[in-house]
Amino acid sequence: MIERERAMRGLTKLLRCEDGATAIEYALVASLISIAAIAAMNGLGGKIGTMYNNVGTKLN
Repeated sequence: MIERERAMRGLTKLLRCEDGATAIEYALVASLISIAAIAAMNGLGGKIGTMYNNVGTKLN
């Protein structure tokens, strides 16, 4: 009977632990930020390249 109570306490403690859920949430937020940054860089990459080409042309 005592072993069963100890096992139930351990299972309850495991189910209440939120450390893994917090780590997963941080990983999801970090991945969404990186996806947004990559999308922004792809959108601006061509425009920035054109701007530097125009500046280089005018400097020559």
